[in-house]
Formats: sequence, C-alpha cells, structure tokens
Amino acid sequence: MMEESKLTRFQRRYLMDCVKRGDTLPLQCHRTSSKEPAPAFSPPVCQPSRLSAKPHLRPAKVCQAGDAYAREKFKPRARRDLEKEKQRLQNILATGKDVVEHKVKQMLVQTKEEEILEPDRFEELVNEVQERKEFLAEMEALGQGKKYQRIVLTEISQKMREMEIIDKKRSEEIREIMTKDIPGGNKSDLHD
Repeated sequence: MMEESKLTRFQRRYLMDCVKRGDTLPLQCHRTSSKEPAPAFSPPVCQPSRLSAKPHLRPAKVCQAGDAYAREKFKPRARRDLEKEKQRLQNILATGKDVVEHKVKQMLVQTKEEEILEPDRFEELVNEVQERKEFLAEMEALGQGKKYQRIVLTEISQKMREMEIIDKKRSEEIREIMTKDIPGGNKSDLHD
C-alpha cells in the first residue's frame, strides 16, 4: 500500500516508526523534513493525565429521586378458575367421576359430527362434472364448442376417474363393516 501511494523512503520510515511505537498515524507527512506535522489538523485526543481526579458520581438523593428505585406493585392474579375447581370437586364427590372425561367424549362426538357436515368429495366431483357439461353446452351454443371440447372432456374424464376411486374405497369400507358385523357368515358371498 505504501508503494502504491508513492511515498518517499523518509515518509515510509516515519510511518513505520509511528506504527512500532503505537502512535496514531499523522494526517499529513512532510516529504523531506523530520518535523512532525502541526496538531492543528488533528482533533483533540483525550489523554489520561487530563482527566480530573474527582469521579463524576451522582449523589444518592438524586438517584433515589428518579424512577430507578420505583417498583411496580404486585397484583396477584388467579392462576386457575376457582369456581371450575369447586364444580369439579363437587362432581367427583357426588358421582365419583371427573366431568373432564365427559367433556373429552363430547368433543370427540362433536368433531365426528363436524366431519359429517363437511361436503363430500364425491358430491363435489359430481357438481364439477355438471359445471363442465354446462360450460361445454354454452360454448357450443356460441359456436366455440370445438375449441373447448377436448379440454372439457379430458377434465370430465379425470373427475370421473377420481369418482371411481372414491367409490371403490367406500365399497371396500362397507364390505369390511359388513364382515365384522356377521360373526360366522361366509365372506366369499359378499365379494361376489
């Protein structure tokens, strides 16, 4: 870097001496003189000898007057609902069972009911096939039927294939249920 900046040998030696001593590098270095540059250009450096011997501590009254020693007041909060705990204990003493067990069973029944209420995929596919048929009929009425016929028929065949897969799964599930219900029946009769 010194070679790239085209420094003279004197300047290089002066900079190396500064580095060895641990001094700061000068902002300007004279080309041939050994005079150090005037400190007018450099900012004033804080030297340890100039520090005052008296520490700058705040008095205790000033610290206490501030918010440093103010504490938030403790506000107790109930960690659990005491009324629910009382009801639970009453139910345990009265019936010998915990109500929580019943709630879990009720929640399982509710989730099963919610699953039943969800739209069936098979019904959705039937609706989608019907929509595509209607779209194709509209395009034929507008004279654009040939343009969309292959695309729509391909989509309809895909939906029909998915419906067949769902139908096979349902029929297998029904067969399994029926074979479980019949204790000694002939299983081969159901598959025919």
